[in-house]
Amino acid sequence: MSNNFKKIVDNLKKKVFAQVYFLSGEEPWFADFITDYIATHALKEEEKAFNQTILYGRDTNPMDIVHAARRYPMMAPRQVVIIKEAQHLKNFEPLVSYLKAPAPATILVINYRDNFDKRPKDKKAFYKELTQKKNENFVTLETKKLYDSQIGDWINDYLKSMGLTIEASATQILVDHLGTDLSKIVNALDKLKIAIGPQIKNITPEHVDKYIGISKDFNNFELQKAIINGNVVKAYQIARIFGKNPQKYPLTFTIATLFAFFRKLLTFHVTKDKSQHNLASVLKVNPFFVKDYHNAARRFNWAKTRRVISLLREYDLRSKGVNNNSASDGELLQEMIFKIMH
Repeated sequence: MSNNFKKIVDNLKKKVFAQVYFLSGEEPWFADFITDYIATHALKEEEKAFNQTILYGRDTNPMDIVHAARRYPMMAPRQVVIIKEAQHLKNFEPLVSYLKAPAPATILVINYRDNFDKRPKDKKAFYKELTQKKNENFVTLETKKLYDSQIGDWINDYLKSMGLTIEASATQILVDHLGTDLSKIVNALDKLKIAIGPQIKNITPEHVDKYIGISKDFNNFELQKAIINGNVVKAYQIARIFGKNPQKYPLTFTIATLFAFFRKLLTFHVTKDKSQHNLASVLKVNPFFVKDYHNAARRFNWAKTRRVISLLREYDLRSKGVNNNSASDGELLQEMIFKIMH
């Protein structure tokens, strides 16, 4: 049976454990969270020494997994067998036989940190056995990478689960700096929660600056704002700082951030219903940021927006060495910003 992440976690918190968990997909954080939760909570601490087995796909084989899963627990109602990096396993055929008669006192967790290719015969048979019946004891999770437009909502939901809120501008700074890597984002959010202490319930850009080290004044989000507001001095100031720290502020990422914004600005120009709610839906942005597109549209009409996108494509190629023999990333950035703003 296919389950979504939230439903699986809700059941785990209720101590409702399945016999087999098969966790796969492009975003490994979800699989790792479930795996770690089971490893931490399925057994009492004193039961783990004899009843929790962790194997790695590179160092084991399916027959060893079956043997481990068929052992009886010692002085505990259940045992846990966890397979990490299962994408390295060869020949899933023995696991097909196990699924036909799984050990009732075993929780088997197979953490396959990649997309599962169902075409090979053994994998096809394994997946068919895993999913063909509506078996509550078999849980599967297949995840996809979150889109940029989904990360902000995901951050809000994650913090809400910890009793926290976050200002939209602080969310944008985190997304701008950390991208879509959920592991990096979670590490940053967990660090923030500890750093701000139990008294503070709302995270601001100042907190992100102070405790995560992502400047609230000098980042791609602020550069974008400076450009769309026509603040030449601030844009050049940020560009100079970026140029002095190319590893911290890679030019390719800055270009990608601006490209994403101006591509959405094209959509803004052709959208007839420019109400906040509709634009937030069409552009897939937080309603808080719709005003940025209104501001940008006053400075960059349809033709100018297309020209900016052409410039961004040109400088993306130049940053990768095409038609560029000597200019540094910092020099390219300042030149590009000059052309965009003039």
